[in-house]
Parts: sequence; structure tokens; C-alpha cells
Amino acid sequence: MNDFRADLHCHSNCSDGTMSPEELIFHAKEIGLSGLSITDHDTINAYEKAIPAAKEAGIALGPGVEFSSVDEGKSIHILGYDFDLQNPALQVFCKRHIERRKVRNERILEKLASRGIILDREQLQQEIAKGHPVGRVHIALALVQKGVVRSIQEAFLRFIGDGKPCFDSGIPISTDETIEILHEAGGKVFIAHPHLFRNAKQVEMLLKKPFDGIECYYSKCSPNQEHKWVKKAQERGLLKSGGSDFHGTVKPGIPLGCSWVDQTTFEQIFQKHRCC
Repeated sequence: MNDFRADLHCHSNCSDGTMSPEELIFHAKEIGLSGLSITDHDTINAYEKAIPAAKEAGIALGPGVEFSSVDEGKSIHILGYDFDLQNPALQVFCKRHIERRKVRNERILEKLASRGIILDREQLQQEIAKGHPVGRVHIALALVQKGVVRSIQEAFLRFIGDGKPCFDSGIPISTDETIEILHEAGGKVFIAHPHLFRNAKQVEMLLKKPFDGIECYYSKCSPNQEHKWVKKAQERGLLKSGGSDFHGTVKPGIPLGCSWVDQTTFEQIFQKHRCC
């Protein structure tokens, strides 16, 4: 059990990562991970290809997703685990998020255009997003390619990050509804990267909702930060999760597996719907 390590927070190119689901699985195998959960933003499409790859590689794979939600006007990221991938309500919910992203992206592109920055929508969809749903990171990459900014980070800081001039949140979907949908699909619901919250009271208010766990282990978290969230989870009888938030080359400073959970934790989370 001591040699088992599982990264429960990573992204493929089905959302805003740069590796395909298969590449992500085999990269996990290559670096010595035993388990994985691919938590793409607002989509579970990666699992169609990830499941056969994980079986071939001998990687324990648990279903995961990261949904964007809004509570009291604030953006809240939610991690869902151990749900039924075939659940109809969950599949419809993912389709709603795809439409939400399309509307949001169009508004962002319009705001950029109002500043004289015209991005080719066809190039954005086919060459940068490779036919997958377009996310903000793809728009950032397009801004880099066009020479408007020098880096993805600069694109977010100057134009498309939360609260920046060209940012748009799109049609909000509530935290409460997100929790309800994931529970309906038989899943477990976790607060993602709570150490990023600036307002401690906001986390306390969120924990009054029926969350099942907290993401306690996270890339670039100090041991003191991790201990704080582990203690809070233990006090409230909540499950603990952890992962790197790996995206590939768009976030080169965050390697896969730099944050992980052990086998006991993996098995506590994935009790009903493990993929393999």
C-alpha cells in the first residue's frame, strides 16, 4: 500500500489540458503512479478513451470531473468523484455546460474585438482546441500566437482572468444544483482547492452544504496549508482528496503526481463506480 500513489486532479485535452486521455494515462504509468482520476472542466468525455488505456496500462481509474459553479455571486469549483458515467442527468448537465461555455467564449471574443483584438474562431476551434470545447486557456494561447501577449499568464492577467476587462462568466449554474446533480449520479462532491479562497468565511458557508469531502492535498500547497484542511475534514467527518491540477505544457510548473493520495484514500472515495 505504501507504494500506491494516485493523482485525483488532472486535465486532458478534452478540456484545457494538452495531453490526450491516452497520453495522460500512459504518462501516469511512466512516472510511477498507480491511480488517476481525470477531472476535466465540465465534461466527462475523456473516459471513453481513458478507460481502455487504463486497463492496458494497469492504472486504477476513478471517474472524476471539475464543474464551475456560482454561489452568492462567487465562482466555486467543485470536484465530483465516483459517479455513474452513464447517468442521464449528469450527461445533460455536461451538455448545458458546453452551451454555457460557447456563450461565454463568444462574449469574451466580442470584448476582445471591441479593443481591436480579432481572433479567428475557426482557428481557435480547430487548430488550438483541436476540435474539443474551447476554454479560456485556448483563447489565451490564441492571444500568444497573435503576439498580443507573451504568455498565457499575461493573457489572464491583462485580459481574460476573473474580473479583467474581457472576462465573462457566462450563464451561471449554482453550486447547489451542481451538488444535487452529482449526488443524483451516485457521486461524491468535494470543494476544490480551498486554499485559493481569500475569504475563510466563504469556505465555512460552503461547508454547510452537503459536500462529501475537501481537496486537502494540492500542488504548491505548503505542509501547513495541507494540515489545516486535513484537520478541518477530520473535524467534520469529510473525505480527503488530493491531486496536482496537472494541465500539461500550458502549466509547465505543475507536474503530474506532484500531489497525490494513498491507496486507502483512493478506495474510500471510489467505492461504487471505479472504471478499472
